[in-house]
Amino acid sequence: MFKKWWAGFVLVLGIIIVATFAKASAEKGKKDELYKDMELFSDALTIIQAEYVEEPKPKDLVYGALKGMLDSLDPHSQFLDADTYNELKIDTEGRFGGIGVEIAVKDGLVTVVSPIEGTPAWKVGIKSGDRIVRIEKELTRDMTLSDVVKKMRGSPGTELNITVLRDKEDRMIDFKIIRDTIKVKDIKEAKIIADHIGYIRLVEFRENTGQNMNNVLEGLKKQGMSALILDLRNDPGGLLDEAIKVSEKFVPEGKLIVSTKGRIASQNTSYVSNGKNPILDVPMVVLVNEGSASASEIVAGALQDYHRAIILGTRTFGKGSVQSVIPLGDGTALRLTTSKYFTPLGRSIHGEGIEPDIVVEQEDAGAEPQDKTMRQKVEEVFREVERKENIPSEDKLKEYKDDIQLLRAIDLLKAIKIYKISGYPNAQIQKPKETK
Repeated sequence: MFKKWWAGFVLVLGIIIVATFAKASAEKGKKDELYKDMELFSDALTIIQAEYVEEPKPKDLVYGALKGMLDSLDPHSQFLDADTYNELKIDTEGRFGGIGVEIAVKDGLVTVVSPIEGTPAWKVGIKSGDRIVRIEKELTRDMTLSDVVKKMRGSPGTELNITVLRDKEDRMIDFKIIRDTIKVKDIKEAKIIADHIGYIRLVEFRENTGQNMNNVLEGLKKQGMSALILDLRNDPGGLLDEAIKVSEKFVPEGKLIVSTKGRIASQNTSYVSNGKNPILDVPMVVLVNEGSASASEIVAGALQDYHRAIILGTRTFGKGSVQSVIPLGDGTALRLTTSKYFTPLGRSIHGEGIEPDIVVEQEDAGAEPQDKTMRQKVEEVFREVERKENIPSEDKLKEYKDDIQLLRAIDLLKAIKIYKISGYPNAQIQKPKETK
């Protein structure tokens, strides 16, 4: 018995030793490979300094190497020189000179995530999904995101010419845009629009968005809100902490809202709601589209996983990675993708986006409705409710007449309210009377 036990112990110990040596050997192999490649880099640097036609500045070579290194990783990682790093700081303050678009690299092309409502880009007709292919006659093919941002920003009142490829229409469109001071306001609208249905349009997640959301919700509750539409269309995201604060206003305390997973343990984080007195008894619809990204997708994903809200619209952008800004010693910084976002049920947001529970394509303003029968039904519902309940008149909804997604959301919430008031879940089926 002892011999068998000892033999088993020796076997297990041997496996552990072999595994440990194998791991150490693999780590040593990686280091040796890195040192070998660094030697190659050093040789190239020495040759360039010695033989290039003009004597280059060492800092330019190092910066160029860092830029290329980060660009080779993924579209969201980048080397930030001092000027770009300062611009990033200005951006988070919510006020800068430019045209008002959130951009990202998608399918290898500089793509508009969303135009910020009310900005010059919004006013001239830039749309989510537009591919920026030319800026002032210069192709964007070899530009980084920071290069594009630099070229598009400028003093208010100056002119910018860009060309976009609009995939859905298969055509190139030229835009002449006058830059302006971009002031980003997180909550664009908050009002009761019909039948005690509250409407909140959130355009970006910035500092104090959670508190601002709390304030407008309190205001709407005082006005008798009995249902809510949270409009996240064309919301490019923003601060993670504020997305969590918004989400926890609608889910019970102690629930997972989002998790991040990276390559190392310190990048794996779970964010749990700790909001007091969340709103749990108000039916909700969340509107999303291809311009909803990042923090917007976190909120939509959490509310969808907990069946707290019905998600309506079109699939979101799919920007679900976390970028950490790591300052370097000379005023520059690395913007490095360190982890990815996952919804409470473990769904990856990055590259996938959030698929709505109810898909409703939006029509261009002024276009003929594709589903006239549904529009007619919606209008009939409005007229019937107004006649019976004497709620806000049709003029109250006139400004939304071309917003099919919003009209569908209103219709859906009215149906939910009717369902609850009528007691359908507990209704008894009556047997038909017998006829003689």
